[in-house]
Amino acid sequence: MPFVHSFPHMTAQEAAELIPDGAFVAFSGFTPAGAAKAVPRALSARARDLHAQGKPFRMRVITGASTGEDLDEALAQAEAISWRTPYQSSKTLRDQINTQRTQFVDMHLSSVPQTLAWGFFGKLDFAVVEATELTPDGRVYLTTSIGASPTFLQCAEKVIIEINRYHSQRLREMHDIITLAPPPHRGPVPLREPLEKVGWPYVGVDPRKIVAVVRHEEPDDVAPFDPVNASSRAIAERVVEFLLKEMAAKRIPKEFLPFQSGVGNVANAVLYGLGANPEIPPFTMYTEVYQDACVELMIEGRLVGASSTALTITPDKLQQIYEDMDFFIPRIVLRPQEITNHPGVIRRMGLITMNTALEVDIYGHANSTHVMGTKMMNGIGGSGDFTRNAYLSIYMTPSVQKNGKISSIVPMVTHVDHNEHSLQVVVTEQGLADLRGLGAMERARCIIDNCAHPAYRDYLHRYIETSPLGHERHDLSKCFELHRNLMETGQMLPDHDPKLFKEKKEPVGARS
Repeated sequence: MPFVHSFPHMTAQEAAELIPDGAFVAFSGFTPAGAAKAVPRALSARARDLHAQGKPFRMRVITGASTGEDLDEALAQAEAISWRTPYQSSKTLRDQINTQRTQFVDMHLSSVPQTLAWGFFGKLDFAVVEATELTPDGRVYLTTSIGASPTFLQCAEKVIIEINRYHSQRLREMHDIITLAPPPHRGPVPLREPLEKVGWPYVGVDPRKIVAVVRHEEPDDVAPFDPVNASSRAIAERVVEFLLKEMAAKRIPKEFLPFQSGVGNVANAVLYGLGANPEIPPFTMYTEVYQDACVELMIEGRLVGASSTALTITPDKLQQIYEDMDFFIPRIVLRPQEITNHPGVIRRMGLITMNTALEVDIYGHANSTHVMGTKMMNGIGGSGDFTRNAYLSIYMTPSVQKNGKISSIVPMVTHVDHNEHSLQVVVTEQGLADLRGLGAMERARCIIDNCAHPAYRDYLHRYIETSPLGHERHDLSKCFELHRNLMETGQMLPDHDPKLFKEKKEPVGARS
């Protein structure tokens, strides 16, 4: 259907003028995929101009997850964000959150739509949503992410649509959009396998709410991952070896189970590792983010289908998809985040989930969000949604950081995002700890012996041996000694020897 001229057409600058100081604004985007671009940039420029005149301009901002440079980073640099939820990855915004200039609500991504819809965040003034098309009766066809945009469009009092002609209009053929009825009238989500569709390819919105339509043609600002290094390759090998053992023990069926994978270099390396091993059968994914590795694995026939909420892939990979939509459309489904991250669906499908942590302690608690327990990194994102409901939950991290000055395996994490009841497997480049069925002290020794760097093992063993007796042995006078050493001296171990931490050319040998 051709572009509709009955809606108010505006420049991004004119649309930005509609949004007042103090407004609560939702922006589309789940990662940079499908994120609003032109209007946030214009809002950033407007904020700078108003601030230069001594006038206030700050907004409360909600998105599906993190966004791109044109949204979070641009607005943060303009000091235009007073409050933010649920996730971010902007350096400037992170600094503002950690200096209390911006209030941040970190929350599970599956909970965002319901929390907003039920009014816990207050009235939503505006939604700024990227789309490929808008029809006269208010059908909004989204672009490369669904995220929480359906809920934003329903809840917002006023809507601004960015029509982005860069993206293929055939993306709608991947979309499967449903919104959940409110409790107590909510039924089960009728999904039994990743490629099943139960919804619609568009979001319906009252056309009278649409106050501006802005046109542009811009790609998503998705940066490439770093090349696979020896550490991430070794972690991938540990994970693949473990899954093959689980198949041999018949704890994973011969047709395999769907994967969920977090975003990042380690997660990308593990996906490549799974695809490269011929003993792993062709597999499916039910996940939040479809990333670069998925494109190659799908072309090779190793990834046979994927359900996601975003195509978080670099522009060249996205063009590869657009040039062969007949191949990719039957193999990719994009859904709202309250469906991709839905606890009941995750449990029903029996997902193998793979996520990363900043640090893991000897009893299996993981910290994904706070450096030294105080400085917010990005947020918990969807990792908790998947970890708590997985058939098999795997957490991955390099054993050390900063050339060995920091151990990722510690006596007690400084912030708990995922507790010992949810983590089943911990993996570093040193080895893998299968924690299922182990008591507290068995868990501690298993993690230390298999996952800690050798330079830290003696310290960690001494810690548990000298701590007071209890179900979990902890010495509250020493449980953060490594962290205090880091704060005071710049390294966790006083006798730190950098030579012990030189990266080997080949991954270290496997441990039992």
